[in-house]
Amino acid sequence: MKEVHIIGGGLAGSEAAYQLAKRNHKVILHEMRPTKYSEAHNTPNLGELVCSNSLKSESLTNSKGLFKEEMRQFDSLILNAAESTRLKAGQALAVDRDLFSKKITETLESHPLITIKREEIKTMPEGPVIVATGPLTSSSLKEAIEKYFDETTLYFYDAMAPIIAQDSIDMNICYKKNRWEDDMLGDYINCPMNKEEYDHFFSQLLEGDTAVLRDFETHLFDGCMPIEGMANRGKDTLRFGPLKPVGLRRDETHKPYAVIQLRKDNAAETLYNMVGFQTRLKFPEQKKLVHSIPGLENAEIVRYGQMHRNTYMPSPKYLNPAFQTYKDPLVFFAGQITGVEGYVESSASGMIAAINMDRVLRDKPVVFFPEVTMLGALSGYISRASKDNFQPMNANFGLLPSPEEKMKKDIKRKFYRDRSLNAIKAFKEMLYEQ
Repeated sequence: MKEVHIIGGGLAGSEAAYQLAKRNHKVILHEMRPTKYSEAHNTPNLGELVCSNSLKSESLTNSKGLFKEEMRQFDSLILNAAESTRLKAGQALAVDRDLFSKKITETLESHPLITIKREEIKTMPEGPVIVATGPLTSSSLKEAIEKYFDETTLYFYDAMAPIIAQDSIDMNICYKKNRWEDDMLGDYINCPMNKEEYDHFFSQLLEGDTAVLRDFETHLFDGCMPIEGMANRGKDTLRFGPLKPVGLRRDETHKPYAVIQLRKDNAAETLYNMVGFQTRLKFPEQKKLVHSIPGLENAEIVRYGQMHRNTYMPSPKYLNPAFQTYKDPLVFFAGQITGVEGYVESSASGMIAAINMDRVLRDKPVVFFPEVTMLGALSGYISRASKDNFQPMNANFGLLPSPEEKMKKDIKRKFYRDRSLNAIKAFKEMLYEQ
């Protein structure tokens, strides 16, 4: 067997390394940190989470929850690490971000078939290779990839949310509660607003001075839209989005006009991040805005929100649903550079690329996951979406083939769940029989 080189030690690269080593391949995992850091990374650990600490819903009638359940069928490193470092977050899978990345690093460093090289790769390597350098690919390698595919540019920009110290939150005003749950000892801290308070907050938000983007930094992915960008779409956009108050009443007499939620960011519960509050406001403006929120008047902001560059390629031009390039069967790409958007989605692309790299190295044809599964639907989108107007995509039920007959929403979700799980289990059995 040839050694497989994996470029990038993020979620996709880490998952790919684990899956290949499981299949008895020697893996060389190249990670440039700590020799060189990206704009958003802070530690040398593999699988570091640079934005939210949430891997989204666990419910099997939610697209994100179903997506994770499919991944569990293949012994996902990322989900194993998440499970061992999880924090209470209602129906969401949230993790202590530091313990999570340390767990991934320890697992890969201790594997006898995996060698980790801390170095920056500046040229496009020959196969067998999986390029999983993620949304923060170094400029040198980005240029090499552009040259490899004869592309002029591979990028867009998104934003991170602020993180608040828990002991600086006024719990006489704020309260703990999970949406639609009666228990007042929930996992989220809620900052309620009445109409007057929301109007003041909204005015502050629109008046805030933002960091100036250069002309080539204007490719914003809609799923990571800064809060000020959402506000510009209309006064009620936030109230029907990240600040929606439904299911978050303190009691039967309480009816908030809007609610800002904060989610645990570490196991000690000393840090909370502001849900859906990614922003490119300048730091003084962020401080002013956060302190205008009821209960956060004296909040200590331990990390401000900020913009960072994301790199992705027009994958429908160059990749099949196995994340294999048409140009070279021994060259695969994985992670957010392919246009998948989200932690679990990135991990899954690394898993799919590794499964298929293994098959190529054993002289077997690549396999495409069934289109009725979340894994198959997302990988199908990445390879078959519009070549001229390709946009990154999260896992969502809209990617799945619709049932032949009309169904109510809750029944349709259960239909998707049952169809998907049956298909992924049959696919897994087929795969392991070969």
